[in-house]
Amino acid sequence: MNLWVLRMAEVIVTFKVMPTGTDVDLANLEKEIKSAVNPKRITREPIAFGLVALNVTTLVEDAGGKLEEIENKLRAIKNVSDVQVTGMTRTF
Repeated sequence: MNLWVLRMAEVIVTFKVMPTGTDVDLANLEKEIKSAVNPKRITREPIAFGLVALNVTTLVEDAGGKLEEIENKLRAIKNVSDVQVTGMTRTF
């Protein structure tokens, strides 16, 4: 007998997290992000004049409100000025 387990699809989402300024300790900010959303990857992206954004890639359950939940967790972190979704793709 074959049993199929249905599970909710997931999406891979990349968020661009902008710090409040050039004086923000990015290593500490990365630790706080890891604690809040358990990302799969964080990369740094130089923007301009010493400002560096963090690109946070994580798996999100493809269910209503889950994407906004992660975005709100990121926005709530001290020294985060803005969060934008910059990429999204489905997993199989």
